[in-house]
Amino acid sequence: MRGVAFKSAVDDHVLDELRAIIGDDARVRPDQSSRAFRSRVPAPFPVHRWADHFPDVVILPKTAVEVSEVVKLANRHRIPIVPRAGGTGLSDGAVPLRGGIMIDCKLMNQIHEIDLVDRTVTVGPGINMLKLNEELRKYGVIYPDDPASYPCSLVGGRIGTGGWSLLGARYGHTRDLVISMEVVLPTGEIVEISEGGGRKLRKSSTGLTLKQLFTGHQGTLGITTQATLELVPRPETEFAAFFAFDDYMKAYETVGVLTRCGLATLAGVVLFDEWKIAYLRRDDEAYIPQPESVKAVVAVAMYGRRLEVEPASREIMRLGRSRGGRYLGDEISAGDWASRHDRYATPLHGRDLDGQAVIMSWHCEDAALNYSVLPQVREEWHAIVARYRERYGIFDDWGMFAYTSGPHKPWADYLVEIDVGIWEQKLDDETWAAWVSCKREIAEVSLRYGGSITACHGATREGDAELVPQELGSAWPVVKAIKRALDPNNVMNPGKQSLDEAYE
Repeated sequence: MRGVAFKSAVDDHVLDELRAIIGDDARVRPDQSSRAFRSRVPAPFPVHRWADHFPDVVILPKTAVEVSEVVKLANRHRIPIVPRAGGTGLSDGAVPLRGGIMIDCKLMNQIHEIDLVDRTVTVGPGINMLKLNEELRKYGVIYPDDPASYPCSLVGGRIGTGGWSLLGARYGHTRDLVISMEVVLPTGEIVEISEGGGRKLRKSSTGLTLKQLFTGHQGTLGITTQATLELVPRPETEFAAFFAFDDYMKAYETVGVLTRCGLATLAGVVLFDEWKIAYLRRDDEAYIPQPESVKAVVAVAMYGRRLEVEPASREIMRLGRSRGGRYLGDEISAGDWASRHDRYATPLHGRDLDGQAVIMSWHCEDAALNYSVLPQVREEWHAIVARYRERYGIFDDWGMFAYTSGPHKPWADYLVEIDVGIWEQKLDDETWAAWVSCKREIAEVSLRYGGSITACHGATREGDAELVPQELGSAWPVVKAIKRALDPNNVMNPGKQSLDEAYE
């Protein structure tokens, strides 16, 4: 541990102070089961060292004032604080690396205001994404953030991770959809973060814009205690089309054509490669297996008014077939798109090479890449995983996806992801180190091709966090200065994103 000294544990005196702040012993939980339950995420986890990642105590606050007082206590005693929402993140943002106090925000799950005139909804960070939209349904609107973890993720976690939305091509991603926030800083102050001074303003030129700084910081700069979010009309209709290809490059070219088509109702374009198709043939994920001749699949989805979507869908069908794509039919297309969230129903499962179900964690190594380099990166990533798979036998290549943000931002780059299964029960120090090395090699390829090491999940842990200074380059000293200024004692989620360097 560098730079700042922490208390080794939360002692009885601190527990008494926490109980006095919360005033409800049921919301102060130092018991082992409460701590163990909240110490991991669905991503690969060193289960042979599980107890190394326990928080010392879990707190379930209900108000921003309670969060503020707990953070002030932690800052005063120099105890690490780790915020946690749904715990569905696929990096270690919500995993305590140094014990301390975990702030679980699930009880801050209120809808404070629905404003149908200025099209906003104001909520607590603990509200579930699915539940929020169930409530908004009666008003004919939605909050259009749509992660793969949609049924089980919480708004606070989405803000903390700044992840990707599967409907982002139509509506944008979390950082585009959060209008303003109430945040508890690492020293305990409660501040409003917005565009200018208005909680419901989308654009201002007054002063510095801080909103992006507090979206995607992985809990290293504060804890969101309330957020005002964008509302859009509930789509009148949706259309999905899946096209099969006998060649990856034909599918890749089709994705480029679709992305540049300029249709405003285009909500998502996804490219599945040959390794992904092969894995889905032996897994029971939501997918209808295709013959061996299928080497890639392109999925397209459109959302909007019927008078827009129906004529646009005819153009999508023409474009999808223009490079040899074979339409897979209405049943497969609509069914597979509707089940795009199902992977989270059983996140800790996989299939061995014989198709037998085993408990495997699911690692999604993602990157932001330009369209032009996708084929080259794909080849290098698969080659890396193949080397580790052959040597250690507990890793599995589950294939690659590529998503695009066009036409929300037709110029946007791609979220590119390789999924790797890891047989956790067979992990030990040697194989965990091998996994970290594999992950680092994949991330280094992204940088070599002018990309970013993550477009979605974050770079919080060993294997890619050490590459954050390299990627940010000359901006890294500025980032360290911001962290040091806001969190002088490094209590807020220490050990993540290489930010400990700010205290050296």
